[in-house]
Amino acid sequence: MFSNPLIYFVVIPLVMLAGLAICRSIGQIRAVAVTGSLALTALSIWLLVDYLGLRAAGADAPMLYCDSWSWFEPLNIHLAVGVDGISIAMLILSSIILLTGSFASWKVEPNTKDFFLWLILLSTGVFGFFISIDLFTMFMFYEVALIPMYLLIGVWGSGNKNYSAMKLTLMLMGGSAFLMLGLIGIFYHSAPEGMPLTWNLLEIRANESISEGWQYFLFPMTFVGFGVLGAMFPFHTWSPDGHASAPTAVSMLHAGVLMKLGGYGCFRVAIYLMPQAANDLAWIFLVLTGISVVYGAFSACVQTDLKYINAYSSVSHCGLVLFAILMLNTTAMTGAIMQMLSHGLMTALFFALIGMIYGRTHTRDIRLMGGLMKIMPFLAVCYVIAGFASLGLPGLSGFVAEMTIFVGSFEHADMFHRVFTIVACCSIVITAVYILRVVGKLLFGPVQDEHHLQLTDATWWERVSTVTLIISVAAIGCFPNFFADLIKFTFSPSIFAVIGQ
Repeated sequence: MFSNPLIYFVVIPLVMLAGLAICRSIGQIRAVAVTGSLALTALSIWLLVDYLGLRAAGADAPMLYCDSWSWFEPLNIHLAVGVDGISIAMLILSSIILLTGSFASWKVEPNTKDFFLWLILLSTGVFGFFISIDLFTMFMFYEVALIPMYLLIGVWGSGNKNYSAMKLTLMLMGGSAFLMLGLIGIFYHSAPEGMPLTWNLLEIRANESISEGWQYFLFPMTFVGFGVLGAMFPFHTWSPDGHASAPTAVSMLHAGVLMKLGGYGCFRVAIYLMPQAANDLAWIFLVLTGISVVYGAFSACVQTDLKYINAYSSVSHCGLVLFAILMLNTTAMTGAIMQMLSHGLMTALFFALIGMIYGRTHTRDIRLMGGLMKIMPFLAVCYVIAGFASLGLPGLSGFVAEMTIFVGSFEHADMFHRVFTIVACCSIVITAVYILRVVGKLLFGPVQDEHHLQLTDATWWERVSTVTLIISVAAIGCFPNFFADLIKFTFSPSIFAVIGQ
């Protein structure tokens, strides 16, 4: 089993959990968290290089590094793994955010060991989800990633944390119920009559045994199930409250990676396995995701809490991911994946900076802060860069992701798609409004509290976290072709042959 490199994305977090369990000091806890995160980051970079080498050598299979081990034979459940360009991109994103989140949580209290145990367990589910090609195993890791959120917010969160943790858990578990029913339905229609049923994604797609009628029934269940995690309107309300109450590293991992499970699942399961239903029913969810994009941006404009501003911004940006996926063409879908990477990195940067500012000022209310550019210039400049990435400044990740989405969306010649594309484009203007408002008030406005003049700037571990994320955001913005080439093999011609694109 361990000859397959993908298994180590689950083994390393499990070793980290064992190491944390025997730690006796905060220094040891930090060492385990950082060392394990560095190992996962190095493994994901090695996997990227090796994957590109295999593709250049002519490997044209839909997924590489595929392997399968029987787990529960009566239901044909396997620990089946495999990755393509999208999976590798998500693994790199997850490892970078876990690493930077570990540095951002350098001083987390109380119960430091317990905090990191639950955080690493959450990351185990994330990594396992992205490498799985068995639907049952994928769902299991999906639940492993969701369950720790309740304790991480309820114990180490702030504000109305108990309400936020319970609301998040109930809504995501409700989405999981829809998803579970959809996956069971897919399993029982996964193969022609007389052939063994399977949970394997690639085998189900090859069998093409899900009838058109069943696709119309199962597609909404799976799309809504994953869409709840992707903050699709009207199932988004858990997200702002959850973000606002979560501790810094949890907010980073939550918005940066966990919400990406929703968009990834919508593409990998709902659209990949049921393309005919996706083609016929996409307009319904385009309306909902279009509302998410604009509603999230407008809601951010009227908030005064820094975390709520970024939380509603995440609703808008994640809505744009689902919006692009539903356009069902290569250009828009490529933009969706780039937007997942872009938003994951820049929102992690935002939440890291908000946590650092809150740790000094003890407030997130922009009406009570001002003049931070003079007081803490490093953190202020980082916040400006994050803001520019969010509003789509050329040279940063937000620009290339959103431009690719809008160009791909406008490829549709019909009035319906083009009108909604124009509506979604309006979110850029709205984003500029709330970003520039916050930057002007928070960083350049008059100092509101004389005690803030005594505050210190970023420590070395905070600089490591923020600079790593800024470099990653700039890398996507400056070298978009590299990331576009990485994921282009994912979009199988057989999908577009069915949906007519």
